[in-house]
Amino acid sequence: MPKVFVHGVPEVDAIWGPLHDVLRSRGIDDLVTLSPPGFGAPVTHGWEASATGYRDWLIEQLESLSSGADDGIDLVGHDWGAGHTYAVAAERPDLLRSWASDCIGMLHPDYEWHEAAAAWQTPELGEAVIEMMVAMTSDERTATYVGFGLTPAIARAMADGFDAETGRCILGLYRSSVQPTMTLLADRLAAAPRRPSLLIDPTEDPYVSSALAGDVAARLDARLATLEGAGHWWMVECPEMAADALISFWSSL
Repeated sequence: MPKVFVHGVPEVDAIWGPLHDVLRSRGIDDLVTLSPPGFGAPVTHGWEASATGYRDWLIEQLESLSSGADDGIDLVGHDWGAGHTYAVAAERPDLLRSWASDCIGMLHPDYEWHEAAAAWQTPELGEAVIEMMVAMTSDERTATYVGFGLTPAIARAMADGFDAETGRCILGLYRSSVQPTMTLLADRLAAAPRRPSLLIDPTEDPYVSSALAGDVAARLDARLATLEGAGHWWMVECPEMAADALISFWSSL
């Protein structure tokens, strides 16, 4: 039964490495990473970088994988990969045996986008910020990501994967997701047929407040896994704790 992992913005699939090492050491080998277009995977001509475009991309990928998964797929999303996971669970829950995601507060009615997201969503300002990011050297981007708590190797992989197309996709995705887009997504997910779900709550994530997690978990009848002291990149910072939560969840299905 495949465990499918989807990362976010502006990441590459290297972020899953530490967690996957732990999972494999515990006998879980059927691990699949999917890189969204513009974030470790090429963008095909005419493809729309939007919340809907990424949702449909992920549905297509899961439809292909599900042909060999009689009992469905266990989907795990991080950052915007979590947003795509929520969208698939709302639109095509039949593809999933279960799903697990972080960035829980994105589904809360009180959620407001963080400072960087708000800048990207603002015309002209967003273009200026992306232009500055693209102009940075790989060494400069690597140092920035290391400062966020990533390992040098993962930071370098992310830095090397960033280009003008990544920036274009960032702007398209965030501008298609201004509020109340996320609130409406939460409503669709709450109304969709339930699949077993795990909400991963790293308490020190600076982008999404942990205080919003409980309300969302209750609304979705989801299990809540609190990763005390972990930040945004919990799969790198505390892979053992994250593996404990995921394995416990999968074992209960």
